[in-house]
Amino acid sequence: MKPLPLAFAALVGQALRNAQANGSLPTFPIPELKIEPPKRPEHGDYASAVALQVQKLVGKPPMQIAEIVRAHLPSAPFLGSAEIAPPGFLNFRLERTWLAAQLDYIIAAGERVFQQPDGAGKRAQVEYVSANPTGPLSVHRIRGGVIGDTIANLLEALSYDVTREYYYNNAGQQMNILGASVQARYLEMLGLPHTFPENGYRGQYIRMIAATLAAIYGDSLRDAPIERFRQLASESIFYRLKNSMRRVNIVHDVFFLENSLYEDGSVAETIAALRARGFAYEHDGALWFKSTALGDEKDRVIVKRNGEPTYRLPDIAYHRNKLERGFDLIVDVFGADHAATAPQVLLGVKALGYDPACVRTIIHQMVELVEGGEARRMSTRRGDFVELDELVDDVGADAVRYFMLAQSPNTAMNFDLDLARAQGDENPVYRIQNAHVRCAGILRRTAERGLSDANADLSLLGDDELAFIKKMLETPEVISRAVAEMQPQALAVFALDLAGMFHPIYDRVRVLSDQEEIPGPMAAARLRFYKAAKVVFARLLKLMGMSAPEIMERRAKSESPDAVTENA
Repeated sequence: MKPLPLAFAALVGQALRNAQANGSLPTFPIPELKIEPPKRPEHGDYASAVALQVQKLVGKPPMQIAEIVRAHLPSAPFLGSAEIAPPGFLNFRLERTWLAAQLDYIIAAGERVFQQPDGAGKRAQVEYVSANPTGPLSVHRIRGGVIGDTIANLLEALSYDVTREYYYNNAGQQMNILGASVQARYLEMLGLPHTFPENGYRGQYIRMIAATLAAIYGDSLRDAPIERFRQLASESIFYRLKNSMRRVNIVHDVFFLENSLYEDGSVAETIAALRARGFAYEHDGALWFKSTALGDEKDRVIVKRNGEPTYRLPDIAYHRNKLERGFDLIVDVFGADHAATAPQVLLGVKALGYDPACVRTIIHQMVELVEGGEARRMSTRRGDFVELDELVDDVGADAVRYFMLAQSPNTAMNFDLDLARAQGDENPVYRIQNAHVRCAGILRRTAERGLSDANADLSLLGDDELAFIKKMLETPEVISRAVAEMQPQALAVFALDLAGMFHPIYDRVRVLSDQEEIPGPMAAARLRFYKAAKVVFARLLKLMGMSAPEIMERRAKSESPDAVTENA
C-alpha cells in the first residue's frame, strides 16, 4: 500500500497537469508536493499548500489557484471531499466507505500488510553489532544491534533483498591482548609462571575460558604460542556472542572476517590503489592517507611506523568490498567511538574511485543502565560491565528490543530497569503487546461462542473505529520515513501511539458484553475491526523484532480482570 500522503500528492499533481492541459493554469515545472495532516483535525485528514507553492509561477491569488486545482482533481476511491481554506489550503477528507473497507485489505494481507514495492529488485546490506570478540556482548553494544536489525526489517518491508552482516574483528592488537590474557589465566590455573599483561582483559569470562581450556587440554597448551590462545578464546567468545544475539532475535546472514582482507590481498590492493591515485604517501616512517585532498581537516595515518595498520585501512578495504558486491544501499550502524572515523573511511572509498553516496551511516550513543536513579558504567577491559544475557534474564528480550529502539540513536540513553520490569500500562512494551493480546482475546471468545464476522456491514462502524483505521493506515508512511531518515525509533513511537489510541476504544467499543445487548450486525462489524487491529499490531511488533503474545502471562496488580474479559 502506498502511503496516503503520496497518494494525495499524486492526485494533486495530476490536477495541476489537467489544469495546464486545458489552459486553466500556465505551464510550469510541478514542484515536489508536500501533503500533511492539517494542524486542526476538524479541517480534514490531509492538507496541501500547493496554491501557495505555485503562486509566483501562476500569478493568481492562492484561493483562486486552489479552486482551479480542486476543480481538476481526478476521482479516487479514497477521496471523500476537498475543501478550500484561507489563505489557499486544500483540505482533504478520506471517503468513509473506502476507509472502513481497508479492514478487508489488512486482514487479507496478513503478515505482509503494508508491504511496499519501493525497494523491489534492489539489494541492501546492513552492518550492525560488529563488536570485537574480546568479551561477552555488553548492553551498550546491543543498542546498535537492535537499531540495525530493525532497519533491516524495515528495508524488507520496502521489498529490499537484505543482507544482515557482522564485521568480525579477528585481527589486530586487541586480539593479541585477548590471547595473552587467556594464556596468563591458563598458566595461573596450572600453577605455572605467568605474567598478566598490563592492559589485559580482567573480566571473569577470561578465567572461565581459561578454565575450559584447562579442562579440555590439560597442560598440553603450556608451551602454545599466544596465537593459539587468541584463536581458542576468539572462537569461544564468538560462539557465545551469537547465542546472546539470538536471544534478542538477532541473526546475521554473513560474518565477514577482518583477517580475510589480509589473506586475500584486499588490504595490500587498497594501499597500492591509494598510492597509484596519489592519496598515500610516506612520512616519518608511517604511511599516510592524503585525506585533506578530499576535504578532511588533516591527513590520517593508515600504517604505523611499526608496520601495523590502523583501523582505517582494513575498514576502507572492507567498504571497497561492500561496494564491489553491488549493493544498492549500504547501512553502517556504529557506536559513538566511530563518529570521527566513519567519514574518513568513506573518504578513503572515494579516493579509490568509488561513489559512497549509497552508504548511510547511523551513529548511536552509549547506554547506561539505571536502577533506583543510579547509573552503572561499563568497561569490557576492566571486567566491570553488564552482559546482554543478564539484561535479558532480568527484563526479557522484548523489553531489551523496545527500550534500545525507542530513543533517537543520536541521544545517550538511560535504560530504566524499573520501568522495563513493570507489568502495567506504564511500561510501553506491556502497553503495545497488551493491545495485541486484547484483540486475540476477542477473537478467542467470539470463536468459542460461534460468532462470525462474515458479511459484516462495515458502515455500522463509528467515528472511533474509523479514526483508528486512519491511524493504522499511517503505517506505510512511518516505515518509509524511518528508512529515508534512518530513524527507526519512529516505528517504536508510532506503535506506542497506536496502542495508546486503541485501549480507550477497546473499553468503549464492545463485541461482547454482559452489561448491554450488542446487535449481531454491529458485533460482526466490530469483530472485523478487532481482527484487522490484531494483524497490524502483530506486524508492528514483528518489525521491531518483538513477540506478539496471544495471552499476557502476567498482569499488573492495578488492572481489573474485567477490563480484559468483559470485551474479550
